[in-house]
Amino acid sequence: MPNLEQEKISCSICLDLLKDPVTIPCGHSYCMNCIKTHWDGEDQRRIYSCPQCRKTFNPRPVLQKNIMLAELVEDLKNTELQAAPADHCYAGPEDVACDVCTGRKMKAVSSCLSCPASYCKSHLQSHYDAPPLKRHKLTKPSKKLQQNICPRHDEVMKIFCRTDQQCICYLCSMDEHKGHETVPAAAERTEKQKKLQVSQQQIQQRIQDQEKDLRLLQQEVEAINVSADKAVEDSEKNFTELIRLIQKRSSDVKQQIRSQQETEVSRVKDLQEKLEQEITELKRKDAELKQLSNTEDHSQFFHNYPSLSALSESTHSSSINIRPLRYFEDVTAAVSELRDKLQDILRDTWTNISLMVSEVDVVLSESEPKTRAEFLQYSTKITLDPNTANRKLLLSEGNRKVTRMNQQQSYPDHPDRFTDHDQVLSRESLTGRCYWEVEWREGGVGVAVSYKDIRRAGWSDECLFGFNDKSWSFHCFTNSYTFYHSYIETPVSGPVSSRLGVYLDHRAGILSFYSVSKNMTLLHRVKTKFTQPLYAGVRPILYGDSVVFVNLK
Repeated sequence: MPNLEQEKISCSICLDLLKDPVTIPCGHSYCMNCIKTHWDGEDQRRIYSCPQCRKTFNPRPVLQKNIMLAELVEDLKNTELQAAPADHCYAGPEDVACDVCTGRKMKAVSSCLSCPASYCKSHLQSHYDAPPLKRHKLTKPSKKLQQNICPRHDEVMKIFCRTDQQCICYLCSMDEHKGHETVPAAAERTEKQKKLQVSQQQIQQRIQDQEKDLRLLQQEVEAINVSADKAVEDSEKNFTELIRLIQKRSSDVKQQIRSQQETEVSRVKDLQEKLEQEITELKRKDAELKQLSNTEDHSQFFHNYPSLSALSESTHSSSINIRPLRYFEDVTAAVSELRDKLQDILRDTWTNISLMVSEVDVVLSESEPKTRAEFLQYSTKITLDPNTANRKLLLSEGNRKVTRMNQQQSYPDHPDRFTDHDQVLSRESLTGRCYWEVEWREGGVGVAVSYKDIRRAGWSDECLFGFNDKSWSFHCFTNSYTFYHSYIETPVSGPVSSRLGVYLDHRAGILSFYSVSKNMTLLHRVKTKFTQPLYAGVRPILYGDSVVFVNLK
């Protein structure tokens, strides 16, 4: 059977011929155990996918053996056995040939490092039977046995010269390698084998780590696909509902207009009919009066005059006021106004939706900005939380400025308040990519980020920014910088400026501090793993010191 056909009945998971083949609903086939194992790994999400076309199924499909595929695989195996060449034991161009065989040589099954030579199964038997040969070192068949023979002395090289880092024979050790540090090759092999095992372990550990990362990336891809599919489905559902609602409102307006049109037209037509009847009656009356006026007989004139001269009251007003041609124009204007408002809402909402889509944060973070304009794209408004402020701190300018005072402020008791250290946290939690700037004048300031669960009460280091594992603090003075984390002090050099920029990429675990003047100068960068949302913090060092979070927008 051609190789192409063999590939068609191979499992794309184990890459071998199908074993107990099953076909899943999308039409692809796998070994039963392979697809079971693959789906077992997806049990938590309860969404099961095809490894080839990625189509998903829920619930988990029930697997049934594909009888026809199983028979095809069995036929292929039998065909390959029957087609095996009868002379498969003879050495080919790529095989290691037996050095003892004459004529057409058989394949070697082992090579002897002591002889050195390669042997087929028959000629190798003496190495198992003869006591002197039993001590020889047998290996897998090799074409490079000649490399074990000293080219100068034609002896097996069983010694390793550490001075020259090469294998030599015993005659070499007494000749040009005399006085060198030499050891048995087997001993050196054992020593290097240990180092090799350490390297292998390190490589295997790196492989495991990278395979783990690869699995995480695959999970990330799957999570992104699932989330995107659900977002598309929900969006289509919401837009369909919105369209349906607009269509219903359109139908309601149309129905109301037609109903009001029918009512008004009917009222006008009733009035028209009454007017037409009255006009007919008046015309008849006019004809009778004309006839009476032409009567020559006085007696007849006076007799008919009383009944003809009296006019009945009109059934309608003396005049009809027709307003300018504005009947349903107000409705049109109202609908136009609604359209304009919806367009505005859709435009503003679309901007937000586009931002949400473009800001989806995947595993690989964007590169850190380089220019201030690029940093400002991630500018975040920071306001300070009065419930966290120490009572020696005065907040002002919309809770963006903090000043350290001599006298205590009248803040109420609150569990979030720092009771002893003169510091304060922001209201806003910080995730994703954020950038903010603080401005200070004299004295000094500690600019920090912290987890929310930092300790608040007491003088211990567990409460002080930078002196525990829950916070990172960058201290600015008039002539120096210092960074603190977990009570480790790191002196920082760089141009001193009254404005400090802070860049945070929460997911990438990057926290950077910049001196901001005409140019932005990187002062210090932290690369770590943040496990919780962060909050901006600030700590004026001396009484009278003020710090303000700059409004960048």
